Amino acid sequence: MECLDGESMASVEKQEKIEDERKIMKNKKKKLGGIKTMPFILATEICDRFATTGFHANMITYLTQELNMPLVKASNTLTNFTGTASFTPLFGALMADSFAGRFWIIVAGSVLYELGLINITISAIRPTLHPPPCPTKKNCKEASASQLWVLYLSLILTSLGTGGIRPCVVTFAADQINMTKSSVAARSWNFFNWYYFSMGMATLTALTFVVYIQENVGWGWGLGVPTIAMALSILAFLVGSPLYNRVEPVGSPFVRLAQVIVAAVKKRKEVVPADPALLYENKELDAAISLNGRLLHSNQFKWFDKAAVVTDSDAIDSKPPNLWRLATVHRVEELKSIVRIFPIWAAGILLIASSSHQHSFTIQQARTMDRHLSHSFQIPPATMSIFGTITMLIGLVLYERLFVPFARRFTGNPSGITCLQRMGVGFVVNILATLVASFVEIKRKAVAANHNLLDDPQAIIPISVFWLVPQFCLHGVVEVFMSVGHLEFLYDQSPESMRSTAAALHWLATSMGNYAGTLIVSLVHQYSGKRSNWLPDWNLNRGKLEYYYWLVSGIQVINLIYYVICSWLYTYKPLEEASEIYKEEAEELAGDKIPSMILDSRNGHGEVELARNETA
Repeated sequence: MECLDGESMASVEKQEKIEDERKIMKNKKKKLGGIKTMPFILATEICDRFATTGFHANMITYLTQELNMPLVKASNTLTNFTGTASFTPLFGALMADSFAGRFWIIVAGSVLYELGLINITISAIRPTLHPPPCPTKKNCKEASASQLWVLYLSLILTSLGTGGIRPCVVTFAADQINMTKSSVAARSWNFFNWYYFSMGMATLTALTFVVYIQENVGWGWGLGVPTIAMALSILAFLVGSPLYNRVEPVGSPFVRLAQVIVAAVKKRKEVVPADPALLYENKELDAAISLNGRLLHSNQFKWFDKAAVVTDSDAIDSKPPNLWRLATVHRVEELKSIVRIFPIWAAGILLIASSSHQHSFTIQQARTMDRHLSHSFQIPPATMSIFGTITMLIGLVLYERLFVPFARRFTGNPSGITCLQRMGVGFVVNILATLVASFVEIKRKAVAANHNLLDDPQAIIPISVFWLVPQFCLHGVVEVFMSVGHLEFLYDQSPESMRSTAAALHWLATSMGNYAGTLIVSLVHQYSGKRSNWLPDWNLNRGKLEYYYWLVSGIQVINLIYYVICSWLYTYKPLEEASEIYKEEAEELAGDKIPSMILDSRNGHGEVELARNETA
């Protein structure tokens, strides 16, 4: 009896210690973070987005007009480096989640990006770093190898900088506010919608102001303004540093995932107990990776549960267990959450691949069309993207203020519709946007043929550039549904200790999509013939761009079918939020009843029955 009383006292003291630590951390969070940090973080991201958009939006023009690169080569160069810039966030996220923390990774990434912008600005100013002008676009001297390496160095530095900025800023901003489901449901606004709205405003400003300078003043100032904006971004972020809630890194998430897999393999012959309560749990061990809530046991992927089976050889005492032999339920469910996410995440790759080159091709189309807004003013080709940005801004407000309250009446979902449904709408609209783009290209070439301009790539075809507006607007709608929904889905469904890594997955899909898009364009350019090439280098009027659009539309239809199947089979992660954990521990310490995990979908065996998602 005395032994049992001693164990009970030790257990109570341990629970009190855990509860005290959580209260201390909660009080610290109240003092740091909050809405007061948003002006600094959003100012940082707005300046950063202004700089990156100003740098990239018209880069196809810089490559083809200033460096005299062929269209396909220039488009592939940009797409490859865009892919690299979307791949590096995975490394930035791993460093942030493992040891460096998000704050310092953002600072390091911003400095690298600034160095890249300074380098390309200098190259645009110095005549020796780019070839002589070639207004006729016939027999032009392309940039030399050394001149191209200056460009590549700038793109590499900006790609590395992007690796630190993209995965961390949005998650760092979310760290400053309460993102538990109960708090999100109580708010009348969606963080991700307003985050994208702020970024859209910055993009809109860059597409009008910076692109105008590039087209009418010169590339020295056109690249110099984004360089100044990035410097202001770094300054704004550092000024707000005393106010930030900095979530401490808790070790490499990939190591934890590997530990679960290794432990499951080692115990592959063990039988998983019918009662999940017999699986290993250690709240103290998982405290640092479950600040906002603990993942509960689920019936899906039960093979991984072998990692949490307690055997006679496992030494369970006051010391931490060997995590390469024994994993907690929470860590097993972390792995399950990532496995569930992957099929949905992969669907975004082909969507990006299908639209990765459309921006470059559309700018080239716009350059051949009538861009006059008045007798003396022409809209720059790259500025046409403002119509997609304006549509996205208006769409986000309408989505937040009209659509969500309307849909909530029928679905009962605080968000109106699920992230999966939101993404599904984006997939459908993107197919429609690509088809519209093909019909506009047919119309453009028909007008060129009627005026005998097919063989003059520098001629202005008498057709208004505003024929391109519908496809830009549709792509803006895609941003509202797909881009925001995809990022929110990854953030919500990933384990909380892997939020930066989840954001990096969003950009990794973009990276792989860009590489796939480059492969598609290269294959089409190589095998569609020399006389009637679909994507010619110098004269788009003699190409078959509409065929390319039809090809990627077919790819998107197949991808949509795949996405609908994956969405239908997807199951959401089971989570017990921190407020429920506090309640459970209080009841346990008071001795009122045996603690039970609070979740509506629990069955009689104490397991979580994961309901299949009814709608795609």
